[in-house]
Parts: sequence; C-alpha cells; structure tokens
Amino acid sequence: MRHSRLTVTLALGLLVVLAGCLGPLQTTPSATATDAEGTTLSTTGTGSLDAEADLAVVAVAVVATADSADAARGQVAADAERMRTALREAGVPDDAVTTASFAVSPEYDYRDGERTERGFRAVHAYRIETDPARAGDVVDVAVGNGASEVQGVSFTLSDETRANLRTQAIERAVTAARADADAMASASGLSVTGVETMSTTGGFVPVERFDVAESAADGARTTFEPGPVSVSVTVQVTYRAA
Repeated sequence: MRHSRLTVTLALGLLVVLAGCLGPLQTTPSATATDAEGTTLSTTGTGSLDAEADLAVVAVAVVATADSADAARGQVAADAERMRTALREAGVPDDAVTTASFAVSPEYDYRDGERTERGFRAVHAYRIETDPARAGDVVDVAVGNGASEVQGVSFTLSDETRANLRTQAIERAVTAARADADAMASASGLSVTGVETMSTTGGFVPVERFDVAESAADGARTTFEPGPVSVSVTVQVTYRAA
C-alpha cells in the first residue's frame, strides 16, 4: 500500500514539472509535491514597461591647471562660481546643481625614468538635474561659462515616475506568474489555493548620451534625442495547490 502511494505521488510530481514546459516564455515554472504539505508550484514572471524620460542628468566638470595647488584651486573656484551664476540666470535652481567630486592633484612629466612635477590640476565635477527638453541648453550654458568637460548626459526617470511604473511592472509580472501557475495546476488536476512565498527584483535602465552636438561657439545649439527608459521587474512566486 505504501509502495502504491509513493508511485502516485512521484507521477503527480513528474506531471506538474512537465506541465511547466507549456507556460509563457516570460515565466520559469517548477513544481514540488510533498505528502505532508501538499503541492507547491514555483513560477517566475516578468513585467516590463517603456516610458519617456522625465529627468535629465548633465555631468560637467570645471578644470584648471596652475603652478601651485592653491592657484589651480582658486581658478576652479572662480570658473565654477561663474558657471553657477550663469545656470541660475538661465533658470536652473541651485538645488538642482550638486557636487559630484572635487580633487586637486599634482601633474608630472616622465623622462629617462625620472619624474618631474610640472604643476597642479584641479577638478570640480557637478551633477545638474533638469528637464530633458533643456539638457542641451544646460550643456551650452555650462560650457560657455566655465565648464571644461562634459562627462556625460543621461536621461532617466524621477523618483515618483519610477515608483509608479515599477508598481505597474510588478502587477504585470505577478499576473504572468499566476497565469503560469494556474496552467500548471490545471494540467495536474489541481487548483491554486494560495501563495507560499513571493519576492521581486529588477529596476530601470537609464538612457545614456555621452556625445555632444556641434559646439555652441559655432552658433549651433546642443541637442539630444533621448530614447525611452525601460522599467523591468521579475517576481519569484511559490504557490500552494491542492
């Protein structure tokens, strides 16, 4: 009698596992059958959305070289203040401009195995947040008023938009996982009765732009054409079935 019960249990487990092959491509199902706790069905569902970026992050740096560290620092301070003033006058609020890094370091020449100090280099890097439509204007204002380097421009999502889209992506992922679990259960003559465990991973992918259009000094404005930002979430769910 015990031998017969074990055979039925193993057959049920094999049937549930094979049923997982029939599920959607975005889910990865599996099943485990136990005498004591009933059957559990494990699925993985993915939900994705694309959205237009509503936040641009411009990374620029003010750079200066001089014979002394203090002279290099002073030049960077003056150029940085000029850039900050120009951005403020262009309508960029002060709290949208933050320091990313700051450094003053010696520079050397190397010849015949010897190192000779040739001055100091100061770098003050900034992170500027703005509306995507204004990213090019911010680059032009910064470069035209003290910024020496444009280190990159990324188009991404604000915290509020990202949270809303993540919620929608989770809903899609859970729906996909549940649909697969229902199919597995149905193929095994069972019904999903509840959730055993659930977890999620995933996030968003910003759109990066590291090129700058024609120089503003030539009379042309810098322009960008950002693509969509992808938000993708994966959920792992273990269901109970009977």
